[in-house]
Amino acid sequence: MKIDFVSDIACPWCAIGLHALEQALARLDGVVEADLRFQPFELNPQMPPEGEDIVEHLSRKYGLAPADIARNAEAIRERGASVGFVFGQGKRRRTYNTFDAHRLLHWSGPEGRQLALKHALLRAYFTDGEDPSDHDVLVRVAESVGLDAATAREILACDRYAAETRERERFYQAQGIQAVPSVIIDDRHLIQGGQPVEEFERVLRHLAAVEQQAKTA
Repeated sequence: MKIDFVSDIACPWCAIGLHALEQALARLDGVVEADLRFQPFELNPQMPPEGEDIVEHLSRKYGLAPADIARNAEAIRERGASVGFVFGQGKRRRTYNTFDAHRLLHWSGPEGRQLALKHALLRAYFTDGEDPSDHDVLVRVAESVGLDAATAREILACDRYAAETRERERFYQAQGIQAVPSVIIDDRHLIQGGQPVEEFERVLRHLAAVEQQAKTA
């Protein structure tokens, strides 16, 4: 079962959704064999290099008051904890441009380290409050999951994989993807949002059963 996980490093519900999806797949071990791939989506492609204060950004973009933002952050923290993901309290003060992180994720796919890098990038930003646009941070995170640091730095110093990453972004936008996480199964079934583990399990189990019936019909 091919699963394309369309998401952004700066999306908290993507962190929650990924962990919920993985737990659902663990429950379905022996029932579903998944080929999980990460596809790029930028929530804020025009974000400047220095980033933006997270409260100011959310207030401007969504019209939220600081009290609403605080309540939402607490709800997100609790949902993260329920699936084993830690949102660092008070550490994430800014939001950043994530395009270079997506370039490294594109590179890491054929290297067999994409899942590990995705997790490490989400932890670096949401748990530790680091800047996922900073090249030193990105190189260190890449090296921590077994990728070559020198190659990562070379990629970041030029525009390697930029065209490929933009092409994938445009592709999913053309398919109508406007919010993340968007989980696309076998190119035709869509699950959107940071769904509970049980919902991912229900849908995946149903699709696996349908596929099995088609094979034996």
